[in-house]
Amino acid sequence: MSLLPLILAKRDGRALSAEQIDGFVAALSRDELPDYQISALLMAIFFRGMSREETVTLTRAMAESGEMHDWDGLSRPTADKHSTGGVGDKLSLIVAPLAAAVGLAVPMLSGRGLGFTGGTLDKLDAIPGWDGTLGHAAFERQIRELGCAIIGQSEAIAPADRRLYALRDVTGCVESLPLIVSSILSKKLAAGPRSLVIDLKVGRGAFMTELHRARELGLALRETALAFGRRSSVLFTRMDAPLGRVVGNGPEVEEALDVLAGKGPADVRDLSRALTLEMAVLAREDEDRPALLREIDAALDGEQALETFLAMVAAQGGRLDRDAPGWGLPVAPHRLGFRARRDGVLLPPDARRVGELAVALGAGRSVATDGVDPTAGIRFGQAWGAALRRGDEVGVVEGRDRARVERAAAALEEIVTLGEEPTGETGLFLGLLDEQGFHPYALDED
Repeated sequence: MSLLPLILAKRDGRALSAEQIDGFVAALSRDELPDYQISALLMAIFFRGMSREETVTLTRAMAESGEMHDWDGLSRPTADKHSTGGVGDKLSLIVAPLAAAVGLAVPMLSGRGLGFTGGTLDKLDAIPGWDGTLGHAAFERQIRELGCAIIGQSEAIAPADRRLYALRDVTGCVESLPLIVSSILSKKLAAGPRSLVIDLKVGRGAFMTELHRARELGLALRETALAFGRRSSVLFTRMDAPLGRVVGNGPEVEEALDVLAGKGPADVRDLSRALTLEMAVLAREDEDRPALLREIDAALDGEQALETFLAMVAAQGGRLDRDAPGWGLPVAPHRLGFRARRDGVLLPPDARRVGELAVALGAGRSVATDGVDPTAGIRFGQAWGAALRRGDEVGVVEGRDRARVERAAAALEEIVTLGEEPTGETGLFLGLLDEQGFHPYALDED
């Protein structure tokens, strides 16, 4: 197949037919197309965009390029969540078992981190023995038995997306709305959940820095999901400061375990509750929100969600010991505190700068082939708004590489901002897009 007619059509602003898109994805999956032509078409799409019909067709073709999961006959309603990425975002580790603990089935495909945002699979990889490469049959069996599983995208799942994403990343086409939508939803369609909640991050620590642009993406995601009969809503959340008090893979697993045990930072707990609530609202539409939220809180406070997470980890080969320090996760050989350089009130740090420091420390990767240190992390021991004196310890840097730990601690002392008084509360939730349109969101409102 020659892509030249498609490149010329899209370059000139014309829509591609369903036959052209299907042929393109089929040839892409068979590895019959040269990178230079694929890249040219991606760039034309980046500048010219795609109609809703083109986006739906591309999403369907990409989903059907590999294995598809079908949950007909499952006793639980299926649901999933997707995050557009943020610093300190360990929510999937909490939401998947929490949703399963309140009667949903969560077949979750997750990814690895690239750049300053972390990846769910990298966090789970910090657990000794954990395996995110379940085969088709094993994945389905675990969903039926436990209600949740988290796996990575295999070569059998939406293979066309793997090729396209790799080229988008190196050709400056990542921010194209139709390409983002088709990439996210093709994998979700392949996993098979009937409802989907998007956690769309907005702010300095997200790739969407402005709410109006994020709303365009949220609307495109929801409309495309609805075209496939998937109930969907989009929760817009602030990502200016790190989520929670720790950043890093092993350290974030520990914080997730704290939340699953009914403790942990309020922002992580509240966002986990909100996402699980919206999943339950879509999947169990005959029940009222306050009753669902009470059920979710009971699953956290009664540790049912924690037990479900531990069962999921064990089923996938992971080893956690609740009686061992740090649950038996790998321990960093080097730890160094960072301190306040003057008196003042601790202001929330810039999420992007903290994320970039975590990458430099070894907790993330700059390119896909980089290795990751599961022990590397930044722990803030003080809450935002805490009154500090000069010399007080703000937090601790951990990792396997002493020089990196020392550099990160020194940089954090520069980044830490102390003010005369706390900043005004800006709020975690920016709004919800659902069947009523875009509107303000309050979690505990009846």
